[in-house]
Amino acid sequence: MTRPAPRAPYSFRTDPVVPRFAYDAPFAVMDGKCAICSRGARMIHRYDRSGAIRIITAQSALGRALLAHYDCAPDDPDTWLYADHGLAYGSFDAMARMGARCGGWLRLFAIFRLLPCGVQDWLYRRLARNRYALFGQGDLCAIPDPGLRARIIE
Repeated sequence: MTRPAPRAPYSFRTDPVVPRFAYDAPFAVMDGKCAICSRGARMIHRYDRSGAIRIITAQSALGRALLAHYDCAPDDPDTWLYADHGLAYGSFDAMARMGARCGGWLRLFAIFRLLPCGVQDWLYRRLARNRYALFGQGDLCAIPDPGLRARIIE
């Protein structure tokens, strides 16, 4: 599933499966083994000057529980989630919203919002399903930058 199931804002707070965590800031749930996701995490760290956006790996217990809460399969390559003000987004819509929050040239991701949802999702699925072949694998949790490591919720 490319987009998370619609839920009420902050609905994960009342889900007994989702571990408690500080949800006072936007967060992204992304593949911790994907090189392009590691690059995305570094971009968030660089351009989110407020330092607000937190990163949760899809392989962690919290990441898996959040993804399940939104009916997203943690092991599906299409899965990534961005949540802001308690609302979850996926696909290129999530990238556009995250880019708007971070600022800088990441605001250019807004161009994807001009495409119909079906086209966005089709393009995103093609990229996601081929990301290891195109970009290789990386380890998000092995990133040595202490500032970026501070954003990761494990």
